[in-house]
Amino acid sequence: MRIQVAWLCITLLVSTTFIDSQALAQSRKDSINVFIKKQMQNGHIPGLQLAIIRNGHIDQLSAYGLANVEYQIRTTDQNVFAINSMTKAFVGVAIMQLAEQEKLRINDPIGNYIDSLPTAWQSLTIQQLLTNTSGLPNIIDQYEHVLGQGQEQAAWTEVKALPIEFKPGERFSYNQTGYVILGKIINRLSGVAFTQFIEDNQFKVAGMNLTRFGDSSDLIPNSAGGYTRVKNVNGKWLSRDEKDPLGVDFIKFPVFFRTATGILSTAQDMAHWLIALQSGKLLKKKESLEALWTPARLTNGQVSGFNELTNGYALGWPTVTRDEHPAVAPVGGFRSALFVYPKDDLSIVVLTNLQGANPEWFIDEIAGYYLPDMHKANGFGLSSSLKTLRTELLKKGFTNAIPIAKTLQQKNASFHLKEDQLNSWAYYLASENKTQEALAIFKLTVALYPQSANAYDSLGEGYDMVGDKASAIQNYKRSLELDATNQNAANQIARLSKTP
Repeated sequence: MRIQVAWLCITLLVSTTFIDSQALAQSRKDSINVFIKKQMQNGHIPGLQLAIIRNGHIDQLSAYGLANVEYQIRTTDQNVFAINSMTKAFVGVAIMQLAEQEKLRINDPIGNYIDSLPTAWQSLTIQQLLTNTSGLPNIIDQYEHVLGQGQEQAAWTEVKALPIEFKPGERFSYNQTGYVILGKIINRLSGVAFTQFIEDNQFKVAGMNLTRFGDSSDLIPNSAGGYTRVKNVNGKWLSRDEKDPLGVDFIKFPVFFRTATGILSTAQDMAHWLIALQSGKLLKKKESLEALWTPARLTNGQVSGFNELTNGYALGWPTVTRDEHPAVAPVGGFRSALFVYPKDDLSIVVLTNLQGANPEWFIDEIAGYYLPDMHKANGFGLSSSLKTLRTELLKKGFTNAIPIAKTLQQKNASFHLKEDQLNSWAYYLASENKTQEALAIFKLTVALYPQSANAYDSLGEGYDMVGDKASAIQNYKRSLELDATNQNAANQIARLSKTP
């Protein structure tokens, strides 16, 4: 009887644990779904696919919104999305596969593999091309158009006539020419077109049944199409009018250019690819994967990348180089991104059909549903000084921000609060409806940077948020005094000065 009772207790404990685990997983999925839908609403994102890989398995696969706005067709996991420059990550894998086959070494000069290169190009290394540190002139113009009207020979002739832009390794500069050259190297060493080499050695091996090369001129079954909230005007990306936020995005890439951008895929296929990559099916050697994901060091010893988030660049893979939860993070076309968190055994893929969605800026927050310390609400992403300040403010109140910051500065010479970081944190607090806390940080920013027109502009907005028009106008006026060209301040003063 005692044995039966003990066995019953163990059975109930296991069953309860399993049920609790299921409930936790469902709660997390529900929370992620709510978060994604909020991001889509705020960003006017028509359609989105999500895949989350945890411990080598797909933990969540979801589809949201519309794959086609014109005909109101819902997104499914079968819809194919353009991943644009995420294609470069596949090129990095292809190069490392050739390295494992001992057909090249990534530190070899490209002159070893390509004939008829300008003299200044011949000593550039494969690694410098992959990491965008080569200094090569770009084969696209300021309007994102391929040179030579998209004709391969004309584009190649035109770009070879341009000068090197900087000494190799001196800085990071995003460059498409290097990837065109890498395509030529893959063609030569593999004996097949680079598209075929990638299809055979990655798509097929990983089971990526819906993934292909292509663009808007191709007839693609289940295509999610493309929409945009931005437009290129005189070489600058500008937001579309809020009254007409969406436009159709037509993209066309010559075949020779498709190592730079040319793959279309699904979140599920991308998840299968990441699992295959991390399980040794695509690269056999552990050191190959480590090399693939190691960001380049410039001649000054620093890493460099697109921005403060994707702040490094490895072999076709942008990196999020930081102490807490570092990641490798291919991004593409302002529309799609994936983050691999190697230390956390977690990967997240977000594909959208909107140019301007920039999902890389909210993927960390999705990761926070698995790793709670990654939530912005818990201070993730703040500098060490800001985290120290946040801890004290939570104890003593945000209204004491100015004296608390001054005390921390006096106690610690390394304590430093940057204006842009304070400003970003304040706007985040405002987005979470913590307007009084945001206002306190705006006030602190002005106290620390009293000659900054932008600080006063933001403080004006902070007062506007809490309904204090008089103070808002006062601070917008101060901003104008410091910067007479601040049209936003002038517009806000005119708006706030109108009588109801």
